[in-house]
Amino acid sequence: MDKIISSIIKHKKTTVTLFIVFSIICVFLFLMVSVNYDITSYLPKEAKSTISLDVMKEEFEDSIPNTRMMVENVSLAKAIEYKNTLKSIEGVSDVIWLDDIIDLKQPIEYADRDLVEQYYKDEAALYNFVIRDGDEVETIERIQKTLGENHAYAGSAVESAFMQKLTGSETTKAMFILVPIILLILLVSTDSWLEPLLFLITIGGSVIINMGTGIIFGEVSYITSAVSPILQLAVSLDYAIFLLHSFSDYRKETDNLDEAMLRAVKRSIPAIAASALTTLFGFLALTFMKFRIGPDLGINLAKGVLL
Repeated sequence: MDKIISSIIKHKKTTVTLFIVFSIICVFLFLMVSVNYDITSYLPKEAKSTISLDVMKEEFEDSIPNTRMMVENVSLAKAIEYKNTLKSIEGVSDVIWLDDIIDLKQPIEYADRDLVEQYYKDEAALYNFVIRDGDEVETIERIQKTLGENHAYAGSAVESAFMQKLTGSETTKAMFILVPIILLILLVSTDSWLEPLLFLITIGGSVIINMGTGIIFGEVSYITSAVSPILQLAVSLDYAIFLLHSFSDYRKETDNLDEAMLRAVKRSIPAIAASALTTLFGFLALTFMKFRIGPDLGINLAKGVLL
């Protein structure tokens, strides 16, 4: 162990250079990691809802509608125009409305009232359609731009689009709150203005590397994408503080920076290892969840602790 620590300290410039290069590479790798916003894909395979969805996909050739849109104050003729316009929008397919169920050339009063009111009631038209997976945000924006923003929307695709927007904005807000608090804590616990910035840069690089190495899994859940960086930043901070305090103590005993760091690392390893292992196994416990968001989140967080 002493030889490994000594080698890292001796070649510190090379180590820092490799860290920077790897961080830059992982920025590009992170952009290639797909984020899965479909919460149903993480349900246990033996869950009744999962089995039901699989049966529906096998029995029906057409895609299952994942979006509903209600347009108010429209006549039957205008509702048909809305439907045709909706069908022409990129990313939208399999639009279903009343004219697919009954012949609107016949007086609507003679049709089954309960059936009609599923699609048209009180001059409000309700459309069911499919939005292509992965294009939820862009497609809904195109629909709103084409048909207006004052309509009501529901369905899994709408929820997915909402979560995509919310995840990014809420994560950014959390970072804006967390980073100043961390800086304040570090300023109080350290003797230099530079040290807190070095901490954040180092841990920030580790967060980027963790997110970039997610490419080995192909995709991560939106929950992991949002929560993992914040938790990694929070739990990893202790390790750096342990090391810094040990280094400060040994700096008082020797003017040799390399020697002070070597002693600091050797003294800090037991405390850091104990803390890291506790956190690591806590995160790995999530992998035993049947709901597969647990393993997805647990593995990524455990990987972050190791990095």
